[in-house]
Amino acid sequence: MAKTAYVCVECGYRTPKPLGRCPGCGAWESFREVAPTPPRREAPKEASLLPLSRVEEGEEGRFSSGLAEVDRVLGGGFVPGEVVLLGGEPGVGKSTLLLEMAKRMGREVYYVAGEESPGQIKLRARRLGLGELLLLRETRLEPLLALLERQPPEALFVDSVQTIEAGGSPGSLVAVREATGAFVRFAKATGTAVVLVGHVTKEGVVAGPKSVEHAVDATLYLETAGVYRVLRSAKNRFGPVGELGVFRMEETGLLQVKNPSEAFLLERPLGVPGSAIALALAGERALALEVQALAAKTPFPAPRRVVQGLEGRRVDMVLAVLERRLGLPLGNLDVYVNLAGGLRVQDPGLDLAVALAVYSAVVGKPLPPDLAVVGEVGLLGEVRSVMGLERRLREGERAGFSRFLHPGNTRGLKEAVERYLE
Repeated sequence: MAKTAYVCVECGYRTPKPLGRCPGCGAWESFREVAPTPPRREAPKEASLLPLSRVEEGEEGRFSSGLAEVDRVLGGGFVPGEVVLLGGEPGVGKSTLLLEMAKRMGREVYYVAGEESPGQIKLRARRLGLGELLLLRETRLEPLLALLERQPPEALFVDSVQTIEAGGSPGSLVAVREATGAFVRFAKATGTAVVLVGHVTKEGVVAGPKSVEHAVDATLYLETAGVYRVLRSAKNRFGPVGELGVFRMEETGLLQVKNPSEAFLLERPLGVPGSAIALALAGERALALEVQALAAKTPFPAPRRVVQGLEGRRVDMVLAVLERRLGLPLGNLDVYVNLAGGLRVQDPGLDLAVALAVYSAVVGKPLPPDLAVVGEVGLLGEVRSVMGLERRLREGERAGFSRFLHPGNTRGLKEAVERYLE
């Protein structure tokens, strides 16, 4: 007789008895009892090999989401059978984004409404100018799949996966995992593109077992950046990772921002110390962004280092290079560094802009308003090459800048400072 087993819903670790903490992934209270699997009566089918030369080369054609910014993040639109996990804070605009895609996609879309009533969705759809939409109020997994398999749509939006009843109470780790797995199998079998909306935790990641993110083809996050909404790809099997799509939330819905550089530099002050324009790269997209710095005398024994929108450890490294290689006195100063506009970008190419913004703030001398910079700063004070330099420089020219500091014309940080800040 088969014995009962316990499985960690986070990583799949099996044990004959429940444990408080999983030895595999370290998760607490993550074990669930699973029924013993009866022995197979039929002989298993023999495995077979498939030579790569026999695989058909025809790539499945993508189709547009109806929004150019979403297509950019996806890598060119939806791939038939693709499963996308969309996460974001409550109220950020996930449901609005789905309705905008349903409005513009021009394909048969089913919308599983688990979060809102049909009346609420109709009010929102009317505000967005959406005429017709096929709603599904069923949140039990088996009846829902039975309907979908009889009439598979071209696209399926599930809002949200935490409301689906599957193998446990809705929102539980088991239910989320089982529902996600079922939707993935359905998408691969029918070619339906599926978007699953997921709640996020206080850490900013999609709630549920980690196996959910492994199962889907792409994980996207919709985030707030000031008055804008930024769609960012954290995982993408069919496109670049880290790509950004920018929207502005208006009464009539989400409006696409065609020129993010212009939008994020619109309120930039000129002739003020502590400001430097960086040519950043987010996925395949080049952006001109403002790095702001402020230095103030500290009342504390240990000066504060506050960073927003940038990688804190890289900023600490740049500050150490400024103090050690250029002799900039920072030991008694609180230093604040911010990427204006509310964006979050991890790009070594912003090092030079951070260094010049901080140096400018400390000495009280502004950089030229027509100057844009890009480059990684090494520990020896050198300016190192970065990916996509030509693309960044073209974006700088398009944004109206005429002077540039980059690894091609600047060998070291000291040279850059002597040229513009001394």
